[in-house]
This record gives sequence, C-alpha cells and structure tokens, in this order.
Amino acid sequence: MTLKIGWIGCGVHATQMLLPQLVRHDVQIAALCDIDGKRLADAGRQFGVQALAGDVETLLRTPGLDAVGMAVGPDQHLAFGKAALERGLGVFMEKPPSGTAAGARELRAASERAKKPLLVGFMKRYSVGNKIAANIVKSGRFGDVLGLTGYYMTAPGYFAGNVDYTGFFLHHCVHYMDLVSFLVSPVRSISARKVEKKPGRVLFHVAFEFECGAIGNIAMGTIQSRGTPVERIELMGDHQRIEVEDVIDVRWHRSPPFKIDDPAATLADDVDTLTWKPNFTAAANEDPKGYYSLLADVVPALGGAQTAAPTIADGVIAMERLETMRRELSL
Repeated sequence: MTLKIGWIGCGVHATQMLLPQLVRHDVQIAALCDIDGKRLADAGRQFGVQALAGDVETLLRTPGLDAVGMAVGPDQHLAFGKAALERGLGVFMEKPPSGTAAGARELRAASERAKKPLLVGFMKRYSVGNKIAANIVKSGRFGDVLGLTGYYMTAPGYFAGNVDYTGFFLHHCVHYMDLVSFLVSPVRSISARKVEKKPGRVLFHVAFEFECGAIGNIAMGTIQSRGTPVERIELMGDHQRIEVEDVIDVRWHRSPPFKIDDPAATLADDVDTLTWKPNFTAAANEDPKGYYSLLADVVPALGGAQTAAPTIADGVIAMERLETMRRELSL
C-alpha cells in the first residue's frame, strides 16, 4: 500500500537530500508545508504536490494522511511531532528530535501514548562505509571490538554573529552520540576535554567507556575546512582494524604475513587487507550518505512494520549523551 505522507519544511536539506530519496520508495507526498511561500511553491512544483499549506494545522487536516515527515528546527520538531502523534499519525523527523533531552523524552511518551512510531534521521548508521563496518562486526569475523577512535569536524564559518555552538552540537555532534553504540555497544560513561583558540574555534575530545568493555575517543570541533576530509572512524580489535574515511572509503586490516622475502607471496582473502570505495562513474543512483537506505527502513516502519529504523528511544539516548558531553565541556 502506497503511504500518503504530509511533509513539513521545504528548505534546502529537505528538497535536495530527503524528499528526492523519499519519493524513490512507495510513498505519495500528499501535502507540503512551509512558512516561506516561495520555498513552498518551488517544492510543490518540484515534487508535483498541489496541497500546499502555510501552517502545520492545515497540513495535519489533509484528508487521508498516513504519516508526517519533517525537517525543521529542534523546537518545531518537538511541537509538530507531538501534534502529529496526537492525531494518530506516525512521524519521521530529522535529528535532533528536540533541543533538549527532556523534549526528546516528551516525544517518546507521546509516541507511546499514541501507539504510533516516531523515527529519527540518524542516517550515519546507514552511510555506506559505516554500514559495511557494522556488518563486518556483526558477522563475527572481526571478533570483539576493543577500541573506537575517530573525528568529526566542521568549519568555523558555520557560525555567524554571536558564537553559539548549539547548532553544531544538535545538528552534527548528536550523530556520533548515536553512532558509537551502533558500531560498538551501549555507553557506560562519557568524559570530555576542550581547547578553544578563540570564540567559534573549538576542539574537544570525547572519551567513551562501553558496556562491552571497549574504550573510545572521538575528536570533534569547528577548526577544519569542509573542503578537507572531516570524518573518520576506526574500530580496533585483536589483530583486526576497520577504517572508514568520510563514510565512503573502507579498509579492513587483518593479520597478514610479511611478504617481501617470501617467493610464494600472494594475497589471501582471509588475512590480507580488504578495501572498498564507491564507483561514482557508474550510472547508478547510489546514495553513500545513507538517506535512501535510512528511508528504506523508515517507510515500512511508518506503515506498521518492524524494521531497524532509529526510533525516538534512540533519540532520547543520543540527546542524553549529548547533554552529558556538554556539561563536561561547560559549553
């Protein structure tokens, strides 16, 4: 059954990232909503939607809706998510689910009362390199994860006017508060340290202890150009290591023998390094960032199926970790 979805928020992220991937699935965008009339009209033309609403109440009254999707601000996610759930509609929202952990808990309670799913856009789980790494670990071929390291950066140009790191925390760092457990295990403790060269340029290291016994450290900050590699994850095991660079370049190191003086040297698929990266010259509609794969789980979940789509329960955990980190940093 084709899912009829009402969508709130027609900004650049929605119209260039989310909605083009959404319509590749079995959905009909039945109505669009935005407070900016031009953006709304442009999105209606782009996606062939005639029911256009300038306010959320009007969108929610659209006949026949099965679910609502949204990519707006954190406060709007809280308010509009609750309004949709109260009308008995399942919800998909971009991260963060709210500006606070308390708001995320409100949404979790609203989802439970309505007995309707609320799915959150933690697409880093589905970014192709991270997905490959997770599948290797889950296969049992990697053994126990003993350590996680990495970094996740953005540029100081992210800020304008008064320096406020809130947007960086809520829209960027929250991904890794979710991703570390997806790759390793639940987190037992978090600690963090920072250096701030000047307002707007901050670097912090976040240390994790995991329930499985692993340890980890992620560096995050606003001191790198977006034109350079800004994202890296490394999983360490016993004679095993997986490296994921910018979500698309994967290397799996095992325990190869020394080959230089071996006349029979060869490459063996059970011990030597394996690598993978996407072929961007191929005529294929690949989405290495992970939005298509995320929505492949979200759409059936909105229809009542059980899938691996991240839920508001995951959103609560990520927001609580984020607030723990911010307290540690006093930011």
